[in-house]
Amino acid sequence: MIRVLLVDDQNLVRQGVRSLLGLADDIEVIAEASDGSQAVELAEELTPDVMLLDMRMPGMNGIDVLNELRGKGCQPATIILTTFDDEELVLAGLKAGARGFLLKDVALEVLLNGVRDVAAGKSMVQPVVTQRLLKGLSSVQAEFSSLEQPDPLTERETEILRLMAGGYSNKEIANALNVAEGTVKNHVSNVLSKMGVRDRTRAVLKALEAGLI
Repeated sequence: MIRVLLVDDQNLVRQGVRSLLGLADDIEVIAEASDGSQAVELAEELTPDVMLLDMRMPGMNGIDVLNELRGKGCQPATIILTTFDDEELVLAGLKAGARGFLLKDVALEVLLNGVRDVAAGKSMVQPVVTQRLLKGLSSVQAEFSSLEQPDPLTERETEILRLMAGGYSNKEIANALNVAEGTVKNHVSNVLSKMGVRDRTRAVLKALEAGLI
């Protein structure tokens, strides 16, 4: 059972997401928080597997929550719940340790798969949000604690990185390129190593910042 902490200051949003999650047999919402301070307390007390976190909340916002929990050494796998006008906060949230982001009006299947993915240690980036971020990055300054200049990527690695930026999974990339999924996994691993980052989300953001894609 994947134990989820739901954090949002809007009651209707929490009710909607909880209802969707309740349709899955392997996911359980163990608690809800309506502000950042409550989120920190519940995350420490309950140690959820996944936290669904709103960025814009009065008082302690989502970035503050992530930083506070990381400082305490108890930051759960986190998905940012976002709207289309949150580009800068989403980027800051990813830098602070979130593993991905989803729109608040996310479809059921995407939400459930996202929770399962981050609980399994993967990153989750919804393609439609990624495209919005790509358009807004020119006005956003994002700094990353990684290599100043990534090692050169091969043509195939760059091609795969572009597909990663679209939010496609290894299996989808393999189907698109007509190669084995294991081959894609090897390329992704090489990309992460060359970019000096630890996950797909940061590889994409680093590449965008460096103008590689």
